[in-house]
Amino acid sequence: MNVIVITGASSGIGMEFAMQMDSYFDSVDEFWLIARSRGRLQEVAGVLRHKTRIFAMDVTRKDQMDGLEQELDRLNAVVRILVNCAGYGVMGKFAGQDREQVLGMVRLNCEALTDMTSRMLPHMRRNSRIIQLASSAAFLPQPDFAVYAASKAYVHSFSRALGAELKKKGIFVTSVCPGPVNTPFFDIAEKDGTILSVKKYTMVEAQRVVALALRDAYYRHPVSVCSLPIKAFHVVTKFLPQRVPIAVVAAMKKGKR
Repeated sequence: MNVIVITGASSGIGMEFAMQMDSYFDSVDEFWLIARSRGRLQEVAGVLRHKTRIFAMDVTRKDQMDGLEQELDRLNAVVRILVNCAGYGVMGKFAGQDREQVLGMVRLNCEALTDMTSRMLPHMRRNSRIIQLASSAAFLPQPDFAVYAASKAYVHSFSRALGAELKKKGIFVTSVCPGPVNTPFFDIAEKDGTILSVKKYTMVEAQRVVALALRDAYYRHPVSVCSLPIKAFHVVTKFLPQRVPIAVVAAMKKGKR
């Protein structure tokens, strides 16, 4: 049995991956949709033409992850594509943030993604794909977004290194690094802070990010960056000393207050 596994599939970018991939991949037998909300997963599954299997679970819980892995073993499933989209971000000064919320962000964005990737790898074969949702925040430490940016830097670095390790096995990894995307992400992220206005001007739709990510994954590109402004930002962060753009972001934040 060939399957596609998508975490964070109940909304936003994860849901968009399910919708777009449903239009092709006829050789895939099932979509495995993972998120905490069973009701939302059922809504997504209801509009897909592929057969779906719903896992209403918390990917940070070992017992539930064990259950997912056991189901893979029981069905002798081959994971053709893994899409790791589960994650969240919280803005605001680190000293004023809720500790458990911040630690939960690290557990979900970093630890759970690593655990999921580790568990799926033994079930992958040549020409399988791993798509990891990082962020343009991975390119630069960001004041007032410190832990989220650091967590996405981890995802990006891990994905690039893993891709190099797996290349000879014919398994290809793409780190997806969008800028602001018009999804429910900001309902949580802006609880204790707001993004810069300039970031809102660079916001794109999830459909565009996912379409490019799938194309880049198909062509075995290690990184997928959507939109010209974010591509330019990526280039700038490669060549400027980090203290310069960090100072600019900090000054813009200060001027906004």
